[in-house]
Amino acid sequence: MKMWPYIKKIVKRFTLFELLNGLGLTGRYFFRKKITLQFPEEFTPASNRFRGVLALRRYDNKDERCIACRLCEAACPACAITIEAGPRRSDGTRRAIQYDVDVFKCINCGFCEEACPVDAIVATPLKHYQVAERGDNIFTKEKLLAIGDMMQDELTHDLELDKNYR
Repeated sequence: MKMWPYIKKIVKRFTLFELLNGLGLTGRYFFRKKITLQFPEEFTPASNRFRGVLALRRYDNKDERCIACRLCEAACPACAITIEAGPRRSDGTRRAIQYDVDVFKCINCGFCEEACPVDAIVATPLKHYQVAERGDNIFTKEKLLAIGDMMQDELTHDLELDKNYR
């Protein structure tokens, strides 16, 4: 009775059972219809909870939401966010003078988004960005606000769909 596992093991090695299993799996997929996306024109569908490029949002009256509480900077495990606070020009409340995100360090974890009390920083559904020159990997406050302005309608829709889970 104790010899049976050894005999089974020797037979599997001799007949190359694993190799035949792999070839069978390859053969099954070889004859199926292929699914190909033409990349620049077609995109793979993504969830509304997908975390892509970060953006800063504004209020409806075009004031920036960030109150420079620095919670997102503290929550970032990769230390990708740098914030410098200062007084707002009109009413003296705090605002972010400098808000930089190093996209090379950013791991798209979403902790900054969860830590923000005013939903100032959000992850957009943008998957693709390129860095052509040195220094383009640092997204400044102006660039983050421009991305937020460009994606405002889609971000509002996605946050509305996600409100039950926050």
